[in-house]
This record gives sequence, C-alpha cells and structure tokens, in this order.
Amino acid sequence: MEAAAVTGAATAGGTGSRTIADLLPLAAARYGDAPAVRWKEPSGAWVSRTFTEVGEIVERLALGLIDLGIEPSEKVSILANTRPEWTFIDFAALGIGATVVPIYQTNSAEECHYVLENSDARVVVVEDEQQLAKIRAVRDRLPKLEQVVIIEGTADDAIDLDELRRRGARRDRSEWEARYEAVTPDDTCTFIYTSGTTGPPKGCVISHGNYRAMLDMTLSVSVVEPGDVVYLFLPLAHSFALLLQLGSFDVGGSIAYWERDPLKIIPNLSEVRPHYFPSVPRIFEKIYMAATANADKEGGVKKRIFWWAIGVGAKVRDIERRGGKPGFLLARQHAFADAQVLSKIRNLFGGRVRQCVSGAAPINSDILRFFDAAGVLVLEGYGMTETSTAATISTPSHFKFGTVGRPFPGCEVKIADDGEVLIKGPNIFQGYYKNEEATSETIVDGWLHTGDIGELDGDGYLSITGRKKDIIITAGGKNITPANLEAEIKQHPLVSQCVVIGDRRPYLVALVTLDPEAVSAYAAEHGVADDPAALAADAGVKASIMAHVDRVNAKFARVEQVKKIEILPHDLSQETGELTPTMKVKRNVVAEKYEKEIEALYA
Repeated sequence: MEAAAVTGAATAGGTGSRTIADLLPLAAARYGDAPAVRWKEPSGAWVSRTFTEVGEIVERLALGLIDLGIEPSEKVSILANTRPEWTFIDFAALGIGATVVPIYQTNSAEECHYVLENSDARVVVVEDEQQLAKIRAVRDRLPKLEQVVIIEGTADDAIDLDELRRRGARRDRSEWEARYEAVTPDDTCTFIYTSGTTGPPKGCVISHGNYRAMLDMTLSVSVVEPGDVVYLFLPLAHSFALLLQLGSFDVGGSIAYWERDPLKIIPNLSEVRPHYFPSVPRIFEKIYMAATANADKEGGVKKRIFWWAIGVGAKVRDIERRGGKPGFLLARQHAFADAQVLSKIRNLFGGRVRQCVSGAAPINSDILRFFDAAGVLVLEGYGMTETSTAATISTPSHFKFGTVGRPFPGCEVKIADDGEVLIKGPNIFQGYYKNEEATSETIVDGWLHTGDIGELDGDGYLSITGRKKDIIITAGGKNITPANLEAEIKQHPLVSQCVVIGDRRPYLVALVTLDPEAVSAYAAEHGVADDPAALAADAGVKASIMAHVDRVNAKFARVEQVKKIEILPHDLSQETGELTPTMKVKRNVVAEKYEKEIEALYA
C-alpha cells in the first residue's frame, strides 16, 4: 500500500519542528500557559506545570548538561520510572544534540551495565537510591561513564537535580539555542534497546528525522488532539510511551503521570479523566474481568440486566456506525442501559475518554466489543522499536476489531511469500548500534523484516497472527502460531500468563500462571489459604481453568488444541528472568526453566 511521504511542513497542526531537539522550545512558545504536565504529590494533590514553565525547567537542565561537558552526539542515559523529570531530562539532552539512551527501571544491575557499556554512555540519570545502587554495583566496569545524576535525594557519588539546575543557571540561554538549532534530521535522537526475548538486547538507532516523520504520521490521523489529557503509565524507556510524550507536546496536549504504583492505575483514571489512554492488554483484561465478575457474582436479575445492557449498547453502536439512529424503543432502552450499566463502565476510565489504544500483545476481540458497547473505544495499532514505534493505526472512523489497522500515511506494508510482515517508510530506524550483521539481516532493500507473521485484507487492514520465531512445528509437521490461543486462555479470571508448548511434539500443552490479585479474591471467597503455590495445586482451580481451555479448544482445529495444562506455583516476572521489561514472555527461558514440568505433561 503506497502513500506519499509526510513532512512537518506539509502537516497541519503541531509545532512544525524540524527535529525533536527544537520541539520543546517551539511548544513552550506556541502553547505558553496551557498545562503541559500533571502529577500527584505525596500529599495527594495533583499539580501541573505549563508549557512555559516546562520550557524554563528544560532550559536550565540542558545548560546544566552542557556545563557537565556533554557534547553533541554523546550519550546520556536515563534509568527511572515514568515521571515528569524523565520528560524534562529527555528534552534537555535532546535539545543539546545528545543521544538519549533509556533503561527500564526494572532492569537488573547487569542489564544496566550491558546498555551503558554497549551505548558508550557518558552520563546516567538515575531516579533514586535504589537505582543508584545498581550503577554502584557495576560502575568499576564502565570506564566511559563519567557522571551520575540523581533525581530524588542526594548522594556523595552523584550530582542531584538541584545542583544540575544551579550549574545551568550560570550559563547563557544562547548556548542552548545554538545547540538545538544545530541539530539536523540525520543526527541520532535515541538508542532504544530491544527487550531481548532471545539473546542480548540490540540498540536501535533512531534519528531525529525518523521520530519527526513518525510524529507527522500521527498528526495526519489525529492520534493525540490539542488539549487532550493523556494518562501515561507505560515505561518511557519504551518507544510507544516516548512517542506519546513527544506527540502530546507537539500538539499542545497534557500528560498526566501515574503514581508509580500498579494498584493506582485504575483509581488514577477516575481522577485524571483522560481523553486518551494508551495501555497494554493486561490492564483492559483486568477492568473487563472486574466488571463482568461482579455481575456474575451478583447473579439473578442484576446479571441479566448487565448483559442485556451490553447487548443494547452494541446494537446502538452498530446502527450509529452505519449512519443511522436508533428507533424510539431502542433509544429508550439504551437510555436505561446507559444509566444502569454502561455509564458505570465508562466512569472506570474517567468518563470522558475519547480513545484507548492497546498495544504490545494481542487482545481478545470480545473484550474490545464489550468496551465499545459501553462507549469506550479500545483500538489496536502495530509497530516496533525499529519503526520508531508504529507502522499501522486504527482510528475511530477506520477500524476493524481483530486487526491492527491500516498503514500510516507515508508507510508501506506488504506480506512476504512466507507470511512475514515487511515495512518501508521514513520512520524505519537507522540500524542496530555496533551490529552491522543484525542490521543487514533486518533491513533488506529498504524493507524492514519484522519477524511477525501477518495478513492484509482487501481493505488494507493488517492482522498479526504470530512471530516467526514462536511458530510451533508439531511432530506431524503442522505449523501453529500460539499467540491467539494463549490470548484466549488468558481470558480466564484466574489466569495471568499462558505459554503454549508443542514444538516437535505430538500435541500442544500449556504452562499457566495464576493472577495474584484474582487468586487472593478466590481464596477469600472459598475459605482457603491465600497461598499461590497451594492454589496452583488446588483441584478446583485446575478444573475451572481446564474447563475454560476446553471451551477455547472448540474454537480451534483439533491439531491446534491444548490437551494438558500445568499450573506453575508462581507468576512469571522480570525479576525471575521469564519476562522482558515490556512483559513479553521469554519462551526459551520458560521452556528451559520448566523442562521437568513440560516432560511430565508428555509422559
């Protein structure tokens, strides 16, 4: 699917920045007193800063980095949670022509060492004492690392943020202006390290031109609109969150940062009342399960009203999308359904959400239709770090549930003979840092080989069916992509993760983990000990999950059905090495770690 390239000058709206370096000063000048960022203080009060105020903060920090001796193209790393200071430091470093190297706050000391050493970072900005401890543990093996800056608190072996600002106050604004004006689209903007589901992470080199092109693509389809409040809990070390940060500043939106507590995400939504909510499937699954489980628990008339209301909402959405209006009776039914059920579901998202986006993994289409019936549109997009975040987009006026949308204007997508998704466009990254071999394997004749298997329908909508490296070839020679099967099994309220196994085996089996919050509620309801390991062995729990698996199997061909399951005694996590920082399962690690359990399923 071909489309004309998009340029900043040709795209209406936005700052019109030439690079990411001049985006912040242009945004500060253009949007002035409009709120740019919001966060919650320990006192419980939400506070905000305007674009003008953020511009002043970033200027001081940028001049402080210059005072530390950071030259254009040198590397500044950030090791911190998603928080306003992450954004300030990011814009400060980019504005002086430095290359930003994000590190996930959940990374271990050794993983931090790998990124800092591989990227040749000169400065690392850490969040607090906990993150500083990781750097201390490996600093003697990082000869190029010259300085550590700490956001919270002080330390003898680090410069605190106030000191960095004081250093910046000694210098003239003209130095900052000269730096951001000198940056070109060809200069490197950031190195984002892939999560590394197999092998060590690779540093994706993304230029200012790549990200500016990506921003122009999002502008062309109004991903974030002027004045939108975007609630952000996704890690800014990930390209998706980074694009939303840049996009919000580009159009004059406002970012509301999470409280850095997973249990506060849903309460924060009610407080912030965002217009745009980017997330991962697990959060939408949890909200769906909470809403439906409560209805199922109440039973009787309330349960029937709940599901009747969802059905009414779905009918109305379908009629409206076909350009019609519900008749008198249906309109009255919808008003009642909305008052009793649908509005309460919308209020879980704050009550004014315009659009939610789910990315990083497949999500069950039934969940998307459920929320849509309630007036909460959750759409899927697709991309990867190597595409400077995205390649396809679903919009409120153009989407199909079960697909990840159509290519952005300026981006081409095609399917190779073996089913692999190939992408070309100005947002394709420059290559992997210090890894020419991997670069040449990934970009061939200008086309990015994504490693994903997909299909394009007649209307240009892309569906992702799996990863090439995850394809299971059974003993009978059948090729199976497990992602959709796993996503279906994960719809059971007690299930957190599911890993389907079956390569070179006679049939498929699955390793399943329990959701800690859900099993606690189950334990209280059934009067049993709240012990995940014990519940994993509980006959009732296994019978319930296996009954769900049987229902899922009915949707798939016989060879694609899961015959047996094993419930593991604990959930998968990054700390135990089974998940990446973006919550993707490291299949090879899981298969090796639980080899004994897998063999028992085939005994």
